[in-house]
Amino acid sequence: MRTLLSWMPLDNPVLMALYATLFTWFMTALGSAMVFFFREIKPKVLNAMLGFASGVMISASFFSLINPALELSVANGGTPWLEAAVGFLAGAGFLMLADKIVPHLHFEKDAKPEGIHTNWKRSVLLVFSITLHNIPEGLAVGVAFGSLANGASTEAALAAMIVAIGIGIQNFPEGAAVSIPLRREGMSRWEAFMKGQWSGVVEPIAAVFGAWLVSYVKPLLPYALTFAAGAMIYVVTEELIPESQSGDHEATHFSTLGCILGFVIMMVLDVALG
Repeated sequence: MRTLLSWMPLDNPVLMALYATLFTWFMTALGSAMVFFFREIKPKVLNAMLGFASGVMISASFFSLINPALELSVANGGTPWLEAAVGFLAGAGFLMLADKIVPHLHFEKDAKPEGIHTNWKRSVLLVFSITLHNIPEGLAVGVAFGSLANGASTEAALAAMIVAIGIGIQNFPEGAAVSIPLRREGMSRWEAFMKGQWSGVVEPIAAVFGAWLVSYVKPLLPYALTFAAGAMIYVVTEELIPESQSGDHEATHFSTLGCILGFVIMMVLDVALG
């Protein structure tokens, strides 16, 4: 990984954030490509995939975002608990507002459209649902790389790359969880793949904005890190975990195991490599 860093523009955090989220977008596309091989996902498998994504996001929220924000606040002589609480609540509030405004549809059976009423097709609403997930993920990667503006050390760059790798790993099952249900809605495989992978395009946009903002307004960094964490935890508790609990009691075990596995993998990546 250090060899890879030698090819990265460490003096340009915004460009690094863009490169990193092009990778996470690619992982979304790779997951969406599963529609060419499978027409449907078994409920237990879908539960495990959504649980895995939840575990990764929970782990990344603490180890890669909240903990560094607390350390940075202490180093800057700030009030760690206050900055973390304000940023976290702002992130959760932002996603709550977006959830009320943006038209979308959850993947649960018999789910009803949410957000502002529209006449959009179910398939479009499904894509918007996963797009909402990807906004905080892109922000998380962006602010992680934006923190390099405080000093582009190899360790800090590695930590930011681990955030991108973790988000990319969980984007693979998320991509499949979008495209395959779209296929079930009656789309062709190609159309389902294209709409599935386009749900990830918001990540590079959010990442570039996040990296640019904290690069030029450095005092915002602790707030930005915890903002991304709050937004991700909102997504996990509002959408991913409830959707992963479908089916009978035995099926929910798969979501629990997936969540634990995702949490551990992200924790190991962050602690051992970061």
